[in-house]
Amino acid sequence: MKCILIFLLVVSAYSQKILIPMDIAQTDHLKAYGVTYWVLKQGVNVEWLLNYRGGSFLMDSYTGIIKELRLRGVTFEEPNPAHVLQIYSTIDESNMDIALLEKAAKIAIYSPPNKQPWDDAVTLALTYAEIEYDLIWDEDILSSKLPEYDWLHLHHEDFTGQYGKFYATYRNHDWYKKQKAEFEAMAARLGFSKVSEEKKAIARAIKKYIGQGGFLFAMCSATDALDIALAAEDVDIVASVFDGDPVNPQANEKLDFTKTFAFEYFKLYTDPMLYEYSDIDYPPSFQTVAPGAEADYFTLFEFSAKYDPVPSMLTQSHVGVVKGFMGQTTGFRRDKIKNHIVILGEVESGEQVKYINGNYGKGTFTFLGGHDPEDYRHYVGDPPTRLELHKNSPGYRLILNNVLFPSARKKERKT
Repeated sequence: MKCILIFLLVVSAYSQKILIPMDIAQTDHLKAYGVTYWVLKQGVNVEWLLNYRGGSFLMDSYTGIIKELRLRGVTFEEPNPAHVLQIYSTIDESNMDIALLEKAAKIAIYSPPNKQPWDDAVTLALTYAEIEYDLIWDEDILSSKLPEYDWLHLHHEDFTGQYGKFYATYRNHDWYKKQKAEFEAMAARLGFSKVSEEKKAIARAIKKYIGQGGFLFAMCSATDALDIALAAEDVDIVASVFDGDPVNPQANEKLDFTKTFAFEYFKLYTDPMLYEYSDIDYPPSFQTVAPGAEADYFTLFEFSAKYDPVPSMLTQSHVGVVKGFMGQTTGFRRDKIKNHIVILGEVESGEQVKYINGNYGKGTFTFLGGHDPEDYRHYVGDPPTRLELHKNSPGYRLILNNVLFPSARKKERKT
């Protein structure tokens, strides 16, 4: 009789659940993240089932959730108590685990006032998934607003003061001239003599934010430009066309790699006519031969969910191989990555690492190479990617994994 009572109590505890599958059964993977974020905003915890059916989500059913799922076109299941017990048993016996998501992260996107929304894959992803975010810029960061946020995103931003290295192609375009004037005015207003020095201060403020427990996700040129700015804290690496004085002739020798997050022993490209910051990027932007969209793929590592929950969360997907995509910084040269950095995705048997993660102080950072997972070669002025045509995009899933990652109850890695 006692065993029956215990069984009934267990079954009752597992009743009325909603399962959002994230394998190939899901009709809209990207909206599924948005619903999960919405549930967290309601104060309801979510169980992220790592490595179970592509990283599915399990939560209590309550008033409004079914309606929300149907409105957003997200596939869901209503498992009976016996099925829920079976799910937990499968997870316990397999390379799977449960990450408890407890609170919706407050999100900030670092973006200039004149930035077009389709220039940033993360902004596109959050908008499509219906996840709230705030836009912040230099004044917000230097006024100590960053600690108000759990998660910060950087995209195609330049922390070196070289205006994205668009000089060779776009220096005579009105948008370039306007951006340069706005950046110079901002630097002056904030008390800096040069844009390059102001941007270095922004990089240091971001580093402090991470050290105090913040979560950073960066894509494209923001990844290497951030580390370059940190390494060049006391060195002029900017050509005179940008700041009126020449590059320090010993700039490469004076870089301090102890100040960087992920990269070391890199060499700068200081020529203003070259659309590239350093030799971190692979393949470099000036390389004439690229694999092409049909042949460009990278592989996600499959981590032990029970022992490595953080990289497991960041690599949840319904596929193990993801389409490659280019950017000013397409990927990272393997021999420039620090030894303690966790490689999440790479081109097998090649020089390119696509996706990495690391810790700094109390916080963490994740870098993803490339500009837009569904726009292989993104050019200035390209139309926005229509995510309703890419509802099941594995590349965009990597972005949204990072959005939920700060909501997880923290576990220490066991390896």
